[in-house]
Amino acid sequence: MPPPDEFRRALREMTARDDLNHGYAPGNGASARTRALARRLHQEQGIAIPAELILMTVGAAGALNDILRALMNPGEEFVTPAPYFVGYENYAFLADVALSAAATDRRFHLDLGAIERTLTFKTRVVLINSPNNPSGAVYSAAEVNALGELLQRASTRFGKRIYLVADEPYRRIAYDVAVPSVFAAYPHTIVVNSFSKELSLAGERIGYLAVHPGAGGRRADPAAAAAVNSMNVVNAPSLFQQVAARVEGAGVEVSAYRRRRDLICACSQDAGYEFTLPEGAFYLFPNAHRRRCALHEPSQAGTHPGQSRTCFRHTRIFSDFLCRPGGDDHRVPRRLPQRPAQGTRLKGRAGFSNGLMPSEFTPLFRKPSEFLQEPFVFAVF
Repeated sequence: MPPPDEFRRALREMTARDDLNHGYAPGNGASARTRALARRLHQEQGIAIPAELILMTVGAAGALNDILRALMNPGEEFVTPAPYFVGYENYAFLADVALSAAATDRRFHLDLGAIERTLTFKTRVVLINSPNNPSGAVYSAAEVNALGELLQRASTRFGKRIYLVADEPYRRIAYDVAVPSVFAAYPHTIVVNSFSKELSLAGERIGYLAVHPGAGGRRADPAAAAAVNSMNVVNAPSLFQQVAARVEGAGVEVSAYRRRRDLICACSQDAGYEFTLPEGAFYLFPNAHRRRCALHEPSQAGTHPGQSRTCFRHTRIFSDFLCRPGGDDHRVPRRLPQRPAQGTRLKGRAGFSNGLMPSEFTPLFRKPSEFLQEPFVFAVF
């Protein structure tokens, strides 16, 4: 998906200025960008956020790396619902902490009982991603509020503060559902976001983290994250911080993603795949084991009427039907293949290797059996 026209115009105007600043950007603290984000977060979260509690980062990935290192000690754990973004395992490795996966329900929504059973004295962070990559689930306000209550109880029980980190790069890509405020649910919360999806700027690496003004350590946590950010990358790209500050409110055309979602879901359903309709983001996460298929058996008259019944087989979705997120709608075929092409390779049980999928998506999980009863694959639309 191309960036919106407002962004292109703002970029041209900025680069044409003789006084364009190419110097170091502030590591943290108030700036034109953080003040604009403070206004936006006030609208989204319903709580006023001082600009000093916002840190500009190198994408949401940079924000997660910064905040996990700032909040956690080596050997501690963070809990995240499964399925989860494959990069989370890498972030855990870099921070020298452990990732503990908690099961979700059949619609990939929060299973609070599973989360509670996964929490231990070593848990410092619960990390949620809604709208979710790869399932497309959008957690409701009731779910998020109940999670906040659970974390309050767990923090009291273990005698230590457990933080909630909300990874929200798909917040503005949702279909007929509201993405609730996490700040309203729990005070010890950090929101992580980026402009990779809503402005289609994945390669420019612009993101941020924001700390709830009521969080314990609300001054020390962003300062520690800023120190990590400064030592690792110095600052987020200065030019695109300045441009993004000028186009607050602009975004990609979500209706285009909706059309692609509906089309690829119709194709998948026609091919017999079972899936939960994505509520947000731009992924489809069908079940690779359970699939309806038509069995054609010859009748006594020698004809071949189709006898449809439900059957289960290992089915793999592969590259022929995928389109890049930036592709046009016509690139999505109207019908999916009924079986994998000969020679199609999968990396791991749930990921896949092909020319259209970025390598960061493969394999999707190292050990899917730990938290999913059946293997799944996923597609980008």
